[in-house]
Amino acid sequence: MTSHTPATTAPRRRLLALAAAAIACTAALPLQAQTAGATGWPNKPIKLVVGYAAGGATDVIARLVAVKLGDQLGQPVVVDNRAGANSNVGAENVARAPADGYTLYVYTIANTINASLYPKLGYDPVKDFEPIGMIAKIPNILVVNPKLPVKSLADYVRYAKESKDGITFASSGSGSSIHLSGEMFKMQSQLKMLHVPYRGSAPAVTDLLGGQVDSMFDNTPSALPHVQAGKLRAIAITSAQRSPLLPDVPTLAESGYAGFDVQSWFALAAPAGTPRPVVEQLNTALNKVLALPEVRNRLQELAATPDSGTPDKMRSFAAAEIKRWREVVKASGATAE
Repeated sequence: MTSHTPATTAPRRRLLALAAAAIACTAALPLQAQTAGATGWPNKPIKLVVGYAAGGATDVIARLVAVKLGDQLGQPVVVDNRAGANSNVGAENVARAPADGYTLYVYTIANTINASLYPKLGYDPVKDFEPIGMIAKIPNILVVNPKLPVKSLADYVRYAKESKDGITFASSGSGSSIHLSGEMFKMQSQLKMLHVPYRGSAPAVTDLLGGQVDSMFDNTPSALPHVQAGKLRAIAITSAQRSPLLPDVPTLAESGYAGFDVQSWFALAAPAGTPRPVVEQLNTALNKVLALPEVRNRLQELAATPDSGTPDKMRSFAAAEIKRWREVVKASGATAE
């Protein structure tokens, strides 16, 4: 005997299938919103431009953040090194990129210094970028050759005053944060200090180790191994607080130069005009990345302090830095090489 399926059964099955699909889609919405946002962004890989060659502090921090940012956003974040002209090549590349959230930039202290160091830039450090948020800060250390009779900042000042030629300080190049840290100290101390520029931190440190120059306000990651090996002597640190990596090294502020706080810093920016929802989503993701224990630990190994916050915080900070470095550049007479 042949059985017949009622005519209403097939439509009912289709309705049930459609209802199940609708429930599944509804359940998946929060996850989709979390990874792609209400705008549908991002739906392809994101490029993170670094204005320096691979291997330096900016590049190392960028790569650390890029991996974790990709995890948060559900799309890979690929680092693109565009070195040249003290990061201006990379900055200009991003300033001219589409404001769609798929090209980002590691905005640094150099961009705020370059605003007054270069007579003409191919981009505007303020108007051409949309701040996303701060990443981290790294202090500099005033280090001297151990053969110098200097064991404290008071000794350093005394030596500079008593020496007929004053004291020399090396840097990674005219207008670098290492150079201008020294110039800011020179302004405050009124000491006779002679700047000796090099093409990069490595040759400057080599000559400092060899005794060809007296001192240097070097980035902590570069100077730290030499200090720990006893090849350089740390006199003071340029941040407002002491570094956990060098707890016995006093700050310049506590050594008689109140308010002295100079640090290299790193932030995240996008081309101006990037949609606000995308900027907010990036800021949220970045702050989550900076709260991860493994990221905080790695930054601490680099002597860096995480510095999360809002896009407005970054905007205000960058504007204040441009003003501050304009005064130092003018007083020092520094020019772009």
